[in-house]
Formats: sequence, C-alpha cells, structure tokens
Amino acid sequence: MTQPTTDPRSHRETIFLEEAEILSHQAFAGDQYILRLQAPRCAEKALPGSFAHIQCDTSKPLRRPISIMRASAEQGWIELLYKAVGDGTRLLARRQPGERISLLGPIGEPFRLHAERSRPLLIGGGVGMPPMVFIAQTLAGNTDFRPLVILGSEVPFPFQPQPSTLLMPEMPDGVIASMPLLDDWHIPNRLASQQGFPGCHEGYVTDLARHWLRTLPPEALAQVEIFSCGPHPMLESVARLADEFDLPCQVSLEEFMACGVGGCAGCVVEVQTDRGPAMKRVCVDGPVFDARAVFPA
Repeated sequence: MTQPTTDPRSHRETIFLEEAEILSHQAFAGDQYILRLQAPRCAEKALPGSFAHIQCDTSKPLRRPISIMRASAEQGWIELLYKAVGDGTRLLARRQPGERISLLGPIGEPFRLHAERSRPLLIGGGVGMPPMVFIAQTLAGNTDFRPLVILGSEVPFPFQPQPSTLLMPEMPDGVIASMPLLDDWHIPNRLASQQGFPGCHEGYVTDLARHWLRTLPPEALAQVEIFSCGPHPMLESVARLADEFDLPCQVSLEEFMACGVGGCAGCVVEVQTDRGPAMKRVCVDGPVFDARAVFPA
C-alpha cells in the first residue's frame, strides 16, 4: 500500500528531544562510524528517510544531521552511519558506550513506497547508504515487493563485503559482492566502486543500475521506482537515469543544517512545483523530494 501522506504540522509534532544512551560505537576504515543509540521515542516514529539531529559534544552547540540507517521500535534503538569529516563529527567519534548524547528526531519527510511499483530500486552512495538500508529493513519479509539494493563507496565499505548467496543472473559476470545484512534479510544487493574492491562492479552505481534495468522486460520495468541518497552529483546522475527509463524517482538530499527543524531556513533548495520554482527547506519539507522537482530535465 502507499504510505499515508502526513500533514506537515503533525509530522513536526513527532520530533522528540531525548538524552540517548550510546549502546555501541563501531569504527571502520575511511573515518566511518556506526553509532547505535537507545532512543525509544525516536525509534518508534522513525521512517526511511528520517534523520536525527545530534549534539556531537557539549563544546559544540550546533547539532549535526545524520540519517537513520536502522531502527527497532520494539527495542527502542536507532542506528546511524556517519563519517568524521569536521570538528563536530570528530568529537562525536570519541564518544563511548554508556555516555549520553542529546538527540532531536526523527526529522523529515520519508520515502514513500507504492504498491503498483513493486520493484523498488534502492541506490545509495557513501554516507547516503543508510536510508536505503532502512527501506530494505522495512521490506524484509514483505512478499509484495521485490527490491534491489545497489550501494557504492570510494572508501572501504563500513561492513565486510561477502559473496552474495542470492544469485542474480541479470548482473555482470563477477559482480557478486554484497552487504551481509541485506543478504541475511534475503534482499538482493550488489556493490559498486572504482577502487578495485573484490566482487564489486568497477564503475558508478548508476552504471550498474542501468545494466540491470536494460535486462528487464517492459512489464517488469513498469513496476520499478527508484529511491536514492548520496552526494549531489550522484543524485543528479540517478535523476538522469530515471528520465532515461521514464521511471519515478525519489531522492534524499544532503545539505548543511543549523536548526534542523525548519526555523532558520539555512538549508533551502530550489524545487519546481506546479506553481513554478519555490524554495523548500531540506530539513522539514524534505529531505526526500521527487527527483524531477530537484533536477528538472
């Protein structure tokens, strides 16, 4: 079923302030970290595309927006993937299990699945991978959808890739590397990189996606909808790919934010609407937008 459209006012009323406890904090190559937080109110309302606004350290009053990668409403935790690239996230990387972090979340309009588009193609790049993993989590065990996940990175992946147990004859020969978690969920997935990682497609995520789309007969192609998050140039390429195959496409934008709750208008982007161009706030009007509204042909 199509997810119900939320009233913007009601969605903003589900942003919670929590003192979240760090449950685990894993470091990976490339200054990447996976942070699991006990944040039950955020976990209960989080949806794919939601992000949390984190106070990295008490010495840094401005928060940092980080996409939610997984959530357990039953156990009350959320999981975040981030890269330490500035003063704030470098301080965050020092935080230890048992410590508490101030969190605002979940924030943002989510991705929306549609029953008539039962073959979602999920494309994530770098720290844009988490929303794709979150969508996959919501689809695990759902026989109404047949997702494919394509993840790309130019640094080592924040997990140990392994040969997939899920055969995909539509993929190029030798492209067998997968994210183990997605394989465990029985969700087909493949990896792309230009760094020569074993089993990965040597090229862009859009190249691998295009290869797969060209294998589909018209009736299967008509069931595809693209969902994507990653660097701006990648999203622009994904939008062009969607135009090439005449497919609907939703993208989650990554922007610098100050308040994160729509007050400062520091994260506005130009979006095409039925009434012409409009400035929209990525934090609460997005971060998910129709690709053609952000990247008009």
